[in-house]
Amino acid sequence: MVLFTKKQTIASKSIYKGLIFNVRLDTVSSDEGKQFPREVIEHNGGVVIVCQPEPDKVILIKQYRYSVDEELIELPAGRLNLGEDRHLAAQRELEEETGYKANIWKDLTSMYSAPGFCDELLSFHLAQDTYFVGQNLDEDEHTDVMIVTVKEAWQMVKDKKIKDAKTAAGLAFLL
Repeated sequence: MVLFTKKQTIASKSIYKGLIFNVRLDTVSSDEGKQFPREVIEHNGGVVIVCQPEPDKVILIKQYRYSVDEELIELPAGRLNLGEDRHLAAQRELEEETGYKANIWKDLTSMYSAPGFCDELLSFHLAQDTYFVGQNLDEDEHTDVMIVTVKEAWQMVKDKKIKDAKTAAGLAFLL
């Protein structure tokens, strides 16, 4: 049995520098001294917004995702710019993707999206007491805003209409 009780990097090599993420190839040593390769996706992190325009409602967005070639139903979310404050990023993304702003914000939690190969840390934020100001989408974005009950949203997870893990995790805070 090979044990890794802490990070023991022997070597690290950048193999790709991209617009959204970087990839590096590390050589790590186990507690027994065996060496293994590890590919790591480096990502600035992201924010996920659980927005409740009313106590029993939640805002979802429908958008096409190129990587899976599907239109997905998700909570509003977005990538952090390098060094960006997570709370400010959540406010920016909510307005960009849905057209809503919120007066009340609460930090919910943070979790890794796929820690087996990626260092992306997602922070979840609850937004309440909302008002509409108009969408401000990025040039390559298009979202359809949906306001549904929390019960309907969770049923979409159970019915496999919501396939996005961060959305299922965020909705679980409302149950």
